[in-house]
Amino acid sequence: MSRFWSDIVHRLTPYVPGEQPALAHPVKLNTNENPYPPSPRVVEAIRRELGEDGASLRKYPNPTAHALREAVAKHHGLRIEQVFAGNGSDEVLAHAFQALLKHDAPIRFPDITYSFYPVYAQLYGVEYRTIPLNADFAIDVDDYRAPNGGVLLPNPNAPTGRALPLAEIEVLLKANPDAPVIVDEAYVDFDAESAVNLIDAYPNLLVVQTTSKARSLAGMRVGFAFGDPALIEALTRVKDSFNSYPLDRLAQVAALASYEDQAWFEESRAKVVASREQLASQLRAKGFDVVPSAANFVFAKHPGHDAATLAAALKKQEIFVRHFRLPRIDQHLRISIGTPAECDALVAALTRIVG
Repeated sequence: MSRFWSDIVHRLTPYVPGEQPALAHPVKLNTNENPYPPSPRVVEAIRRELGEDGASLRKYPNPTAHALREAVAKHHGLRIEQVFAGNGSDEVLAHAFQALLKHDAPIRFPDITYSFYPVYAQLYGVEYRTIPLNADFAIDVDDYRAPNGGVLLPNPNAPTGRALPLAEIEVLLKANPDAPVIVDEAYVDFDAESAVNLIDAYPNLLVVQTTSKARSLAGMRVGFAFGDPALIEALTRVKDSFNSYPLDRLAQVAALASYEDQAWFEESRAKVVASREQLASQLRAKGFDVVPSAANFVFAKHPGHDAATLAAALKKQEIFVRHFRLPRIDQHLRISIGTPAECDALVAALTRIVG
């Protein structure tokens, strides 16, 4: 009964994830999952870890994910003390709200962005201000020069897909030398520039990444933060006060194996990028306005058709896309990039609906 709830529970508006349809073969283009499987090395690594009888699962995992962090640090040209590993980038971001963003001044993030940000701010009592994107749904870094308790933004942004060039990220860092700047790079591998190479020059920069998208490991929940050792220590102190073993044994070996197969990663991401460009072109040919995307999704609207009606019509054909009932974007659909066959099914369905 709600009378036993803590006061904060009454005030929370939880994050709503994309629908997970219980159908045999849906065309699922609503949660930005990679349409291709992870590297075969991932599957083999999990099998090795399990062994014949799964006896390894009776033991706790390495609490610091040391081997994984070491490999990822090497991959990015960093030191291991500059790498934090967590249970998906969502948990990493949650720790960042507690460890780095709870100050007297409000933090700033875009008005159209990942909808978990205001949820975390509410949960952890972090005051925030939303900064409007411009008319083209782009971030103007000059809007983030006012005094603040931190800056948080995705690059590429979600759900719009637009990316900031690295030079603009550096302008943002220079404008906020006394505040943490967190760049959420969940979709960076699909055509954006990573800010990881700026870490040594800017001790206030924290870069967050995930294995869920380009590495096809959404089901394993592995995310990272990269930054100055002092920032990483802050995250670690919060983590060890919350959960000493956030990454299980299978997740650690799976993520490590994915970083060991760079060729598979490059091939997978290239196929997604190619499909994205083709889908965007096909949608424009059908009369849709499509925001330029550097992510594994497109953000589009049709001037002659209501977005919610389109989403409902697609769902009747077992094709799932994401519609947000939010100001400024309630006429847009966010469409994840599927396999070529899934994208063709979407286009065929839209042809039947919009003509």
